[in-house]
Amino acid sequence: MALSLDESSSESPITIIRPSRGWVSLDLRDLWEYRELLYFLVWRNIKVRYKQTVLGAAWAILQPVLTMVVFSVFFGRLANVPSDGFPYPIFNYTALLPWQLFARAVTDSSNSLVTNQRLITKVYFPRLVIPISAVLAGLVDFGIAFLVLLGMMFYYRIRLTVYIWTLPLFILLAMGAALAVGLWMSALNVKYRDVHHIVPFITQLWFYATPIAYSSSLVPEGFRALYGLNPLVGVVEGFRWALLGSQAWGTRTLVVVSALAVVLLLVGGLVYFRRMERTFADVV
Repeated sequence: MALSLDESSSESPITIIRPSRGWVSLDLRDLWEYRELLYFLVWRNIKVRYKQTVLGAAWAILQPVLTMVVFSVFFGRLANVPSDGFPYPIFNYTALLPWQLFARAVTDSSNSLVTNQRLITKVYFPRLVIPISAVLAGLVDFGIAFLVLLGMMFYYRIRLTVYIWTLPLFILLAMGAALAVGLWMSALNVKYRDVHHIVPFITQLWFYATPIAYSSSLVPEGFRALYGLNPLVGVVEGFRWALLGSQAWGTRTLVVVSALAVVLLLVGGLVYFRRMERTFADVV
């Protein structure tokens, strides 16, 4: 809690910062007051990502494109995995886009507090700004890779559906899921540095638990309710529905269940992050 003294005097006000007690409120109004800091942190993350690289922003395209090529050969041709009636390359690439946004945001946000430990220990600002900036920076890579998808749709003569207007909602859902996981992992990473090694392992398992290389219609009916608790299931199938018109099993149901899972995970992450925020400067 911050208290200002002598505000009416001609001298600059003195602000006393005290650690909060108990289960504090989220106090999200501070984020708006520090919006300029959020902007500069996002811009810094983008510049650092491509600084002193040979290919620069081309890495945002190479990773999903090369993954799509490998999957198309092994899953599309050799394994003959069904792709809901669409060409497998575009079926797979449409799912890789939100996954790349999610995975990169989770990795960066999980390490964001430790990476910015000097900033945390020297100046006061809402710590939520740091993981949020790490998540927002991934939108640049997503935008670049999305242009490739538009080119692929033109090549395969696939028209955009009338539901394309819902795409920003699924992007927001993917970012919400990434921020939720990032809040939990970043707060835990401050105290337990093992999290740095656990995140890649969890991300890899999460990849195969998400219908990226396959359709969710292949999941046995008895496991579909449990399968829908994965937030990325609704995001991926929502992307395919909004862009391609894919009608996989229970797309609407999966989106609703995934959205509820994201909300619960995000609220829990915010509360836990704010709870642990008071010790960041001492432990990091």
